Amino acid sequence: MRVLVDTNIIIDVLQNREPWCNAGKQLFLAIANKQIIGCVTAKEIADIHYISRKQFKGHENIDGKCRDIIAKILTLFELLDTMAADCQNAFAIQNNDYEDAIMLSTAIRCRVDCIITRDKEHYIVEDFPIYTPDIFIEKMNDGF
Repeated sequence: MRVLVDTNIIIDVLQNREPWCNAGKQLFLAIANKQIIGCVTAKEIADIHYISRKQFKGHENIDGKCRDIIAKILTLFELLDTMAADCQNAFAIQNNDYEDAIMLSTAIRCRVDCIITRDKEHYIVEDFPIYTPDIFIEKMNDGF
């Protein structure tokens, strides 16, 4: 099973944000153990780098820390290209958030099985599974 992991889940884990990080860590562990294939979009990598720079602002070797984070993510996750067509197709998706519509468009084009996000309300779409990390982990443990 290939799953697209939303940026907020990755940031929850990286910043150890309570109470959400625990389910995210379980998801990362399932990906590391090859129970599922975790995917991120190219757009997400840029966002994660930007957020990481803000997190480490004022720290020594900020560029090295951010590079390490991105390198680890690229090792763990399959990288999906975000294409011009995804940006254009996102306009046709009735969604509350354009950035999330781009991710949804990428997920559909790349034929991932679902999106895992903490912001389910940003993905108003029929016929495409959207899960919170808690629900996904529960379903995965039950064997879907």
